[in-house]
Amino acid sequence: MSFFNSISRSMTRAQRAPKRATTPTSATFSPHDSAPPTPVSAVAPPVPKPLYLCSPFVEAALVKGNFKTIVMLPKYVDIMEWVAVNIFDFYTNLNEFYGVISECCTQQSCATMSAGQTLSYTWINQDRKSVHLPAPTYIDYVMTWVQNLLDDENTFPTKSGSDFPPSFPSTVKHVYRQLLRVFAHIYHAHFHHLLHLRSEPHFNSLFAHFLSFGREYELLEMKDVRGSASAPVGISQLFDKWREMGILEG
Repeated sequence: MSFFNSISRSMTRAQRAPKRATTPTSATFSPHDSAPPTPVSAVAPPVPKPLYLCSPFVEAALVKGNFKTIVMLPKYVDIMEWVAVNIFDFYTNLNEFYGVISECCTQQSCATMSAGQTLSYTWINQDRKSVHLPAPTYIDYVMTWVQNLLDDENTFPTKSGSDFPPSFPSTVKHVYRQLLRVFAHIYHAHFHHLLHLRSEPHFNSLFAHFLSFGREYELLEMKDVRGSASAPVGISQLFDKWREMGILEG
């Protein structure tokens, strides 16, 4: 069931490159002089495959098979209640994982919120300007912002008879995008730390569940997974690999 396509019905029912140097030609040299040897262009060393794409780590999981059945809306459950409780669980579990490896994510080791070889996320400050922040600062801002939203009864109502605000779908989509960025940074910069803790099956299962849920309820934008041609997101290859393996639907 589409999350955003069902909102109106649910609300009604529940009321809730630098410049290239000139290339020398034969005219540049005297007939009696020999032209200098043609320089050999430097070949950049290949980028090593990330550990999270290597076997057996890419297959490591607590849940075997497709996540479709896990994310489907249970019978008689309001769709916004279902989305809210799952976002809360994703936040809680991700926050716990980050807490375990946070001492390895420092201002020095993670000077930017990197999520790929050429990608670093920026934060929109109070002046509405994009600024680069160290990853621990960025993640602290994200987690604090999400926690405040979860504690706000006007955004995530928990009391009987309280309605979800009309802005809830938009808000939860922003939350999902920021949590995705935290996942992307951990995979890019700290997956080896998870391996040392033997936690990769747990983290892979959490992320696969997160992606499957986002696809099911239209919270996941593929541009957030792919990035751009000049700055791709590292986890885009993991997404594709899991689709090939049948863990995620195409």
